[in-house]
Amino acid sequence: MYQRLILIFIVIFVFSNCAKKEEVSIKPPNEEEAYKIYEEALNAMNIGEFYFAAEKFAEAEKILPEIEASAKASLMSGFCYYSINFYDEALVKLESFVKRYPADKNVAYAKYLMTISYYEQILGEEKDIGPLLKSKSMIQNYLVEYPNTDYSLDLKFKLGLIRNQLAAKEMYIAKYYIKTQKWIPAINRLNNIVNNYDDTIFIEEALHRLVEINYNLGLLEESKKIAKILGYNYNSSEWYENSYSLINKDYKIEQKKLKKASKDQETSLVKKMINRILNK
Repeated sequence: MYQRLILIFIVIFVFSNCAKKEEVSIKPPNEEEAYKIYEEALNAMNIGEFYFAAEKFAEAEKILPEIEASAKASLMSGFCYYSINFYDEALVKLESFVKRYPADKNVAYAKYLMTISYYEQILGEEKDIGPLLKSKSMIQNYLVEYPNTDYSLDLKFKLGLIRNQLAAKEMYIAKYYIKTQKWIPAINRLNNIVNNYDDTIFIEEALHRLVEINYNLGLLEESKKIAKILGYNYNSSEWYENSYSLINKDYKIEQKKLKKASKDQETSLVKKMINRILNK
């Protein structure tokens, strides 16, 4: 009986001591230590040690006593990851920042960093367009939410580049279909550029390719109609000249005559000027 009581007492004593030790081990660091870690992160960032800084900022965020300071540490951690192209890690930290500190004054900047983190992962037009579409969606959402921030102009420019890349992707596929003489899929891709990417650098080529395909298929009237659209909107374009010369076989002969006449006129003018100089 006494032995049993002694064992119970020992067990209680051991668990009591363990609890006290555990309590001591999880005691949070003091304020001075927290700001020391933050300063360490800041110094590392200033000398370009971004990965170390990102880790230290993340550590500081957990123990800083003030919400504003914690929020700043969280944001700086995301920025440091972004600075060394660790976009996935940056997105995790930035998304966490937005969720934890939705009222912070730097939320617009955090969302901007998130948006360009997606943008920086864009690949060439022959690759998967997933990152392109995600980046396009992120930018469009940002511009709706923050139309007048300092970052909006940059994102509008990037959106234009994305639209050009998406159009390039369509043109890349259309050319493949043209090369393999799959006319209907080629026309569909080119029409997509005309209908959805008419503000990109590929609109003129897309119209010319449609002129070319319809002409080769014997659809002369359709070919002429598209050529007129191309000429009306881009009459100084090289693509319009190509389309016009395709439909009007006498065009190249006329152009040669015009160039010769222009050259003769130029030669005559030069000779006249020389004669004037010599006769003075």
